[in-house]
Amino acid sequence: MIDLQRIRDHSEQVKQSLQRRGLDTEIVDEIAELDEEYRARLGELNALQAQRNAQSSKKPTDAERAALKTLATHIRKMESDIAVLESRIETRMHHIPNILLDDVPNGADASANVVEHTVGNIPSFDFDIEDHLTIGERLGMIDMDSASKVSGSRFAYLKGDAVLLQFALVNYALSVLTAEKFVPIIPPHLISIEAMRAMGYLDKGGEEVYHMKSDDLVLIGTSEQSIGPMHMNEQMDPGLFPLRYVGISPCYRREAGSYGKDIRGILRLHQFDKIEMFSFTSPSASDGEHLFLLEMQERLMQGLQLPYRVVKLCAGDTGWSSARTYDIETWMPSQKQYRETHSTSTTTDFQTRRLKVRVKRGKGQYAHALNGTAFAIGRTLIAILENGQEADGRMRIPDVLQPFMGHRTHVG
Repeated sequence: MIDLQRIRDHSEQVKQSLQRRGLDTEIVDEIAELDEEYRARLGELNALQAQRNAQSSKKPTDAERAALKTLATHIRKMESDIAVLESRIETRMHHIPNILLDDVPNGADASANVVEHTVGNIPSFDFDIEDHLTIGERLGMIDMDSASKVSGSRFAYLKGDAVLLQFALVNYALSVLTAEKFVPIIPPHLISIEAMRAMGYLDKGGEEVYHMKSDDLVLIGTSEQSIGPMHMNEQMDPGLFPLRYVGISPCYRREAGSYGKDIRGILRLHQFDKIEMFSFTSPSASDGEHLFLLEMQERLMQGLQLPYRVVKLCAGDTGWSSARTYDIETWMPSQKQYRETHSTSTTTDFQTRRLKVRVKRGKGQYAHALNGTAFAIGRTLIAILENGQEADGRMRIPDVLQPFMGHRTHVG
């Protein structure tokens, strides 16, 4: 949630950010009007409370006692009215996404995203290539049919060498990230509605969430949703910044509205595993930390020697909680295009304000929170399978993963 003071002092800036996202700006004026009424009534309440206190300091007459009783009733009514106004303001504040940073490109959709740079060469093959599902099924690594019987569509069994590759990716990522002071964490997969709302994932995109209604808990769609709330209602020592975590967890997404898209294989599943970076830092250091997370993503990708490009998302394609997002898109040979495999965002104080994660001795400052994919396992496996396929039907294991797979060079 953004700071209400920002609407009070910089309403045009908030409107401009909404316009850049292609959203209606009327809500800003609505909140400003409610806030003006709230502050006026609060002033009246303070005056009435001062009057009551002054009259209560001396022994009242019967007439004054009756007047005090009427005044107390008036005060209670005004307190109730103010509480309603506060609730109306807060509800509307949840309809405003994070304020975009100035360097976010303008544009309504993904076609306006800006390619920052491209790394690696697109591979050429002198044989008829296969897609990842054909390779995975042939090598006994992916089983969609059995998963369909057990769980329905958009689920998969990973088997054999696919599992070994997954844990090789985990170990490789940990070897790189723990050297950079990331603390490994396996978070809870079920979190409270309060925690999910504080992270900003119910304001927009709530239809993606699996809700365990009998327990009023939700399944996480990424480990950041569980890591951020770890420090709810805390004052963080700035000497700990940057505080970095690397979470390893399954991710559960309903994929609402995506039916008919990417239905073949493991590109878009209801359940997949991911290794996720998450940082808490001071406001002054958050831009540098964002570039650092992107640097870590590129270091991991360059280790796998997969061709990719870095894309800065435009205003209309930037997520609700994000103030700026970079994606890494990796080349998928069977699709003859780059597809998103990584994302890193700075949410500034949008999440931490709701979580009430403040900076100790920071004069009311909220910490900044940032997140970044280390590896989305399924999509990374797709890229490894398709870019590493060879004419004899085998798949080459990236050099950095070979020590975690018994120093084998190939699958198959």
